[in-house]
Amino acid sequence: MKLGLDLPPQFRVYAAFFIYAFCMGNLFPRLPDIQHGMGVGEGALGLALIGSAVGTLISLTFATPVIERFGPRRTILVLLPVLAVLYWLAVTASGPVAFFSLLLPVGLAIGAIEIIVNLEADRTEHAIGRRIMNRAHAFWSFGFFAAGLVGALVAQLGVSAQVHLLGVVPVVTVATILFLGKFSPAAHRTGGSTDTAPLFARPSLAILVLVAVTLSAMILEGAGGDWSAIYMRDVFAVEPFLAGFAVALGAGAQALARFFADGFVERYSPVAVARTLLSVLGLGALLVFFATNAPMALFGFALMGIGTSAIFPLAMSAAAQRTDRPASINVAALAQISFVAFLLGPPLLGLIAESFGIRFSFGVGLPLVVLSFLAAGALGHKPIRHEVD
Repeated sequence: MKLGLDLPPQFRVYAAFFIYAFCMGNLFPRLPDIQHGMGVGEGALGLALIGSAVGTLISLTFATPVIERFGPRRTILVLLPVLAVLYWLAVTASGPVAFFSLLLPVGLAIGAIEIIVNLEADRTEHAIGRRIMNRAHAFWSFGFFAAGLVGALVAQLGVSAQVHLLGVVPVVTVATILFLGKFSPAAHRTGGSTDTAPLFARPSLAILVLVAVTLSAMILEGAGGDWSAIYMRDVFAVEPFLAGFAVALGAGAQALARFFADGFVERYSPVAVARTLLSVLGLGALLVFFATNAPMALFGFALMGIGTSAIFPLAMSAAAQRTDRPASINVAALAQISFVAFLLGPPLLGLIAESFGIRFSFGVGLPLVVLSFLAAGALGHKPIRHEVD
């Protein structure tokens, strides 16, 4: 007997994205406390955070056959609570080397979950005949926003990161059973390649162009998550709540933009929407780089959240809808590079922050915005008209 609520398939997709992001998001408002507890600079903390990127790269490269063997339902029901446990174990680390090592299995879980939820969003979208990919990613951002608020409040109350992350475990476990207990995977898309998936998801030239489209959004979104709280603390000496709120604000702005993005894509086109958002992203990064006060910086983080909102979902949809290879391979190949850029790039920006100041962790993303703007034509110029969910 399956436990949980009876929900429409798209609602289960939204729930999966929300719970997944909530697992991840509770870490980032606590990074100032974790850094202080370890007594290290931004460079050492950034290098430690690479542990999750390494694990994610391994998982995105090799996880597809494992998921197919055990099934996406069983895999997601196990991995979401396990991810919460792994994050709690990671914050018990006493130094950056242990933190790196404990983040490796976190990354392994993230990679597999990332493949499952994006494929399920695409297949559900195909099955019900409505676009839900951007809205699904909006719920990812809502989950990150909720985690940012929780983290900011808990940090202000003086609760340790270890106790905080331990408390996330039962919340995620109950939410997974309640909202995903009756999850049943959607059928594969029809009309695409049915070749057996290789172990290594090699990116094609078309996928590499899509990577260029996503690169600035992934780097700056990750930078906002990893460094915005520390930026607010170091540059403006704000209270713990306001530092953590910077993480939540970017995610909240991103969530709202993603929630309504599908209508704009259908009215205009993926490339028009992407280039508008990339312009907003560049403006937000400029404001953060030159901010003279905390409100100006927070406005910049909000614009960055809006600017990053639909870039990755649009690219994932473009990858999944290609018919040259199985959708799972194209999705894994794009996620393999783009999502690891989200995890790997911002930690490396810690070295820049330590050498040149934390403002430059955001300024260095500006040339990538130009690259993404130029490559965005790969998303397609024609409006996509479907009934909106």
